[in-house]
Amino acid sequence: MAMIIDGRRIAKEINESLKAKVENFINKYKIIPKLAVVIAGGDPASLFYVKMIAKSCERASIDFEKHSLPSETTEEELLKLIDNLNKNKKVSGIIVQVPLPKHINQERIQEAVNPSKDVDCFTPINMGRLAFGKPEFLPCTPYAVYELMKRENIVVEGKHTVIVGRSNIVGRPMALILLQKKQYANATLTVCHSRTNDLSHYTRQADILIAAVGKPEIIKRDMVKEGAVIIDVGTNEVEGKLVGDVAYEEVLDKASVITPVPGGVGPITNIMLMQNTLKAAEKLVVSE
Repeated sequence: MAMIIDGRRIAKEINESLKAKVENFINKYKIIPKLAVVIAGGDPASLFYVKMIAKSCERASIDFEKHSLPSETTEEELLKLIDNLNKNKKVSGIIVQVPLPKHINQERIQEAVNPSKDVDCFTPINMGRLAFGKPEFLPCTPYAVYELMKRENIVVEGKHTVIVGRSNIVGRPMALILLQKKQYANATLTVCHSRTNDLSHYTRQADILIAAVGKPEIIKRDMVKEGAVIIDVGTNEVEGKLVGDVAYEEVLDKASVITPVPGGVGPITNIMLMQNTLKAAEKLVVSE
């Protein structure tokens, strides 16, 4: 039977440490770190996620500022708001919640965020820094996976790690993080995606399998190596329930370590966003 990693426990531990750091920062500089979240339209999943961010900010003693815009907001209006937030010295970090309305160029909007305030690590500059092994910030979900493996002492070096998914949010930056020359990285990597022929050929070779493709329970029992470490990043709603990309019950007695959905990587992700916001606030103080 696999060891089940409790992401909620890890998130609570990190938050306790983070809250102390935030309070020390506030006492030292008389500045409260602030996260500004921009949301255009009423996408239910986005609204729910923003609500979770607000709660995480409250738990970490970080100020939260929401900018809700109607779905008919123009691209120029959104760019003007981002420019104002970039210039606002009281704002430490900025997130533009996606998806945006279809008439807005998402790439152009994300590129407009000041890289020093890009706590989601979506700008090309910050992704480029990550690719060169000198990141300003780490993208929150891959950061959560890395932190989870570090705290659970999951050795990556010398192991064959297979990532299923190549999105700019998880798969691609996850690969870049695990390729870095540092502890709990130095991975030997295979990245699979929608055009990969015979996916199971690769997943069966994985000592560490990271599933981040957004397809419910696509990873079945016969696709997993005996004793593999399985990190399930997927969150999919099926018949009113959240399930991952891995058929959890099927692989539970075959894996050595596994993260559940919900309660695995998810709770840690927002805490990493708080970590990045504090880091941005610290850099802002130093630069003045």
